[in-house]
Amino acid sequence: MSTEPASLARLSMSLPADLFRKLDMMVEERQLPSRSQLIAELIRHALAAHEALTRPDEILAGTITLVYRGDRGRVRQQLASTQADFQTEVISTQHVFLKDDQSLEVLLVQGPAARLKGLADALRRVRGVQQLQLVTTTALLPPLSEAGPGSKKGAAA
Repeated sequence: MSTEPASLARLSMSLPADLFRKLDMMVEERQLPSRSQLIAELIRHALAAHEALTRPDEILAGTITLVYRGDRGRVRQQLASTQADFQTEVISTQHVFLKDDQSLEVLLVQGPAARLKGLADALRRVRGVQQLQLVTTTALLPPLSEAGPGSKKGAAA
């Protein structure tokens, strides 16, 4: 059985020598097999960011990573309340306690780009949040459940 390779297109580019050198250093430091792999990754990041800015209704998946201080009033309750306001977009969360009463929390999210940005902005406004980063991708999670009442997953037709 033969498998067809993914369709590839060639790109030739010219870069300033210093930028080219830094690109090669990055490829080497990450131990990637080629410049092409790094450039493709960078382009994917740029495309996801572009989609989030220019197509607010586009469905994206991603993560929101935040660091916050737990000793700042009711920060944990405010974060939980904000996440509840975006219950459809928040798929899951992971929380760990750090030193000095800090916490690291990662949210797995999926939804319209504008809603994900709204969630990130709302979390960022909570007093005590020190760092927050939203990272999105155009690749999506598969459906988490069948739509509609009474649907039978895996039922024979």
